[in-house]
Amino acid sequence: MQRQTDTTAGRRARRKRGRDAGSAPAPKRDVNYRTLRNPFPPMNVFSADEIANMHAAALRLLQELGIKVLLPEARSIFRTGGARVDEANQMVHIGGDMVAAALAAAPKSIKCRAGARQRDLLLELGTLAFQPGAGAPHATDLERGRRPGSARDYCDYTRLTQHFDVFQMMSPSVEPQDVPMHLRHYFTTETQLTLSDKFPFLFARGTPQTMDNFEMLRDFRGLTDAAFAAAPHAYTIINTNSPRTLDIPMAQGLIDYARYGQLAIVTPFTLMGAMAPITVAGAITLSHAEALAAITLTQLVNPGAPICYGTFTSNVDMKSGAPAFGTPTHVQASLAAGQLARHIGLPWRSAAGSASNTNDVQAANENQFGLWGCLMAGATVIIHAAGWLEGGLTVSYEKLVTDAEVLNMIAELCAGRKAGADEIGFETALAHVDPQGHFFAAPQTMERYSTEFYEPIVHDYANFGTWAERGAEDATTRATAVWKSILAADVRPDVDGSRREALRRFIEKRTAEGGAPPES
Repeated sequence: MQRQTDTTAGRRARRKRGRDAGSAPAPKRDVNYRTLRNPFPPMNVFSADEIANMHAAALRLLQELGIKVLLPEARSIFRTGGARVDEANQMVHIGGDMVAAALAAAPKSIKCRAGARQRDLLLELGTLAFQPGAGAPHATDLERGRRPGSARDYCDYTRLTQHFDVFQMMSPSVEPQDVPMHLRHYFTTETQLTLSDKFPFLFARGTPQTMDNFEMLRDFRGLTDAAFAAAPHAYTIINTNSPRTLDIPMAQGLIDYARYGQLAIVTPFTLMGAMAPITVAGAITLSHAEALAAITLTQLVNPGAPICYGTFTSNVDMKSGAPAFGTPTHVQASLAAGQLARHIGLPWRSAAGSASNTNDVQAANENQFGLWGCLMAGATVIIHAAGWLEGGLTVSYEKLVTDAEVLNMIAELCAGRKAGADEIGFETALAHVDPQGHFFAAPQTMERYSTEFYEPIVHDYANFGTWAERGAEDATTRATAVWKSILAADVRPDVDGSRREALRRFIEKRTAEGGAPPES
């Protein structure tokens, strides 16, 4: 009887310590979403033999059927490297030995240098990075509606991307259509350099614009030519023109970025039933062949140049011909691409996205289903992970926020969980609570109540009555308040004033000289 009394007294003492601990200021939750690793084992959609056969078929395609290369300089590089080139029809036939040599030379791990060292990024199989929706001609939000992308929208998206740590890479978000094309690269590069310290995206729209971009970035970062070329300080996206075509600006981009040691992410955009075979196996084989051709070109230019394998393969709606995303076929294509990326050993890029016209349930379903396909496939970089609508025609302010919520929760899963003595909490939790009691006041709870769980940015966990009293707002409406508060706070990275001024003078000088029109 005495032992039971002692035990009860001990529990009461522990409860009092728990209440006393609760009187101290609650610690703030500290999270780091900047360096993520995918915690999920990669899944396969095809057998190892089937993947090997797809790789072999891609090599056969490159050698027997060839790829059309529109840039004469690229054809010359391929010819010097040993490819058979038919100048009359611009076809390049690439042997399997050339591809094998390129894959052996391409780095398997890429250290990317951001504007701030804590933002540096490692790309290799197993790491994970997110980029928000990119390349849209339109922007939309609840207050201003759908409209052509503008300079203001581009700045807003840059600031929103900078705000959320779960975006480790900048994106081209929307086209600022109120900025002329021959000057647009000055605006987009300056905006990223001054409003963000993350790994930037630079357009590859011809050598003149690329050289301008590289010079602006190099000088703003205070780098020598050698230091700039020693590591990737920026990246671009290179799209092949499926089926089997590499156009002039994309081929030139591959050459320029490889020559200067900057990162190119190769992305054949193959839609099953349209510009690719209607089957997953056929479409991914075509995509794989086109990616291998592009990778081979970069390694012929500069062996060891940073290059990221990629694909963006989904299906079309066979009733309308419109692109569809977040479909079962889209997920299967991502899984197959992941298998091929592991087969060649390179870091790789996949994509989520949505074909919905508004930020509704369809948009959420499609983006999340596509996202999980990328995660299960082991993608290194997931592009269009937030904000994308209409199959890429629009980026939504609200959807960027609601998708960032999901990405934050994915990042929480990447952090894992410990199961040591403190986490098990035998003394501070399990032994502290009587049968049929509760753990609200347990010392372990009081110590961790403000730091243990993920804190939502837009989700509302209140009960119906409280939610109704607050105005009964849905998530999209709440997201409007979130992005507006972020922009109103206007938090910016520290920027050296002299470098900002030097950048401004460079842009003014080049603008006076006529800028640099894109090449086509």
